[in-house]
Parts: sequence; C-alpha cells; structure tokens
Amino acid sequence: MTEGNYERIVNKIAESSGSTVAEIEEKIELKKAKLSGFISKEGAAQIVAAELGITFENEKLKIDELLPGMRKVHVVGKIVRLFPVRSFTTKKGDESKVANMWVADESSNIKVVLWDTNHISLIEEEKIKEGSVVEIVNAMMRDGELHLGNFSEIKPSSEILGEVKTERTFKEKNISGFVRGESAGTRAFIVQAFEPRFFKVCSECGKKVEPEGEGFVCKEHGKVVPEKRAVVTIVIDDGTDSIRAVLFHESVKDLGITELENQEILEAQRQAILGKELVFSGNVRENSYFNNLELVIDSVKEPDLDAIVKTFEESS
Repeated sequence: MTEGNYERIVNKIAESSGSTVAEIEEKIELKKAKLSGFISKEGAAQIVAAELGITFENEKLKIDELLPGMRKVHVVGKIVRLFPVRSFTTKKGDESKVANMWVADESSNIKVVLWDTNHISLIEEEKIKEGSVVEIVNAMMRDGELHLGNFSEIKPSSEILGEVKTERTFKEKNISGFVRGESAGTRAFIVQAFEPRFFKVCSECGKKVEPEGEGFVCKEHGKVVPEKRAVVTIVIDDGTDSIRAVLFHESVKDLGITELENQEILEAQRQAILGKELVFSGNVRENSYFNNLELVIDSVKEPDLDAIVKTFEESS
C-alpha cells in the first residue's frame, strides 16, 4: 500500500467518524503500541475503523489497497496470466478442482484462487480468459492472495483498463514491520546460512512428486522422471529485526550458491555469503513449525548503491 492510499483510508475514517485526521492517526499509533508493534499501520487502521463501525467491505478498491485479512473484497482487473485448471482429491475423498490466475490493474497485481466449480466453468467454457477484464465481488484476502468461495462472484466486466502493472510488486519496509500475507522487500545482511535440502518435482508441472515403488508419481501426470530441486534456508537481518528466509532452486543461484553437489565448494560458497548485503523480496508467511514469520523469497538483487547514496543525501 502506498503512503497515499494509507492517507486515503485515514481520511475516510476521519470523515466517516466525524474525527480529525490527527485524532485518527493518534488512535492508530496507540493501537500499534498496544499490540507491541506486531502489526502494520495499515492493519492498525483497519482495527480502528472496525471499532468505529466503519467498514471497507464491498467498496471497490485498487489492488494495491488490499490488506491482509480483508473480507468482501471488490476489485476490477485484467487477467494477465491464467494457469490450467487442476483436479485434486479432498480429505473426504471427493474429487474437486482449483484454478489460479494473476489479475492486474494500474496499481498492482495479485494471485486469484478459484475454488467454486461455477467460477471454474467460466474458464473451461472460455467465457473468461487471459486478457479478459473481470469484476470480482465478495472475495477474501488470505496469505497475500485473493480467494473466491461459494458466495463470491467473478464475471466479465465492460470496464476499460489502460496499461496494467504486470511486474510483481513488493512493499519496501523494515523486517520489524513485516505482516503475514503481504509481499515485502528489504535490504538486509545474511547472518546465517544452512545446508541445502533437496526434493524431487515433476518435470512437467514442477510440483512435488511422491515415491511409488521404484519410481515417482505426480498427482497430475502420473509416473514421471523427476527433477532434483534445492531449497536453502537463511537468516537475514536489516538492523530492525531478523527473519528466517527460504529460497528455492533458481533463487538459490541468485544468492551466490551455484554448486550443490561438491560439498567442499558448497561449504566455501555458503561461508562466503555470510555478512553479504542484498535486497530480498518475497511473500511473508507463518511457519507453523517454528510459530513465527518467515520470508519465502521470490527474488534476490544487489543493492542499488546510487539509490542508497541519493536517499542518504536527501535525509541528511
């Protein structure tokens, strides 16, 4: 969420409640302090709004205005990527389907997950496809994604969208301000790097496969010759806090670990990245095993030194 959007929400709360902007911002800061800082100012604003009886439910929002935990979300966007419909078996043994797509507007983009067969049939019948502008109503934010259930609605829209933002967007912020379910980026130092772990995936769809007899089976493609993939866990620290971060395969190479088979070279590379400063971007999720937040890294980049110097000069 940009600063302008935060201000828009604060202004709306103030206008709807008959309070001043200063009074609302004071309530937000008090709420953050009461929760020991374990919430973003946007999340605190949502709580303050709810306590004052103000809701953003069903108000049409831009994608970059969506917040973790929002319900009854209403957005319009263009489908910029549509994945094949997948079938799966539920815990009860029933056959079901799920569909994923990326939807974008001029402000940002978001992954949308469809669970209802009526919604999925729109894709199967090509009533909505890549390039279609769709209106989504009554959806729910969950772990940084927009999920549609039985009571949600998705339909073609006649609204004309200009240039939409197709590149992944991340909120640049301190680790201490990370909130579960958001896409975030930070410049931080690697303070720990653990041994890589390996797993096997389907060569067709890239999903994890299960061993069966002397081979491996993909739920979607049956018996396959699997590919070996690596996952590396590190700990990064930006001076405000530290967080466990997880990197998969291609991102591992961007980290500076290019040798996974030769133990001696691997160990040397693992030691070499300790203390290295990089820009990490990804999705913040909760690790149920450790009961804390972790960053699933989407990209790793070298810091832009010119931008850092410029920021330093502007602040001094």
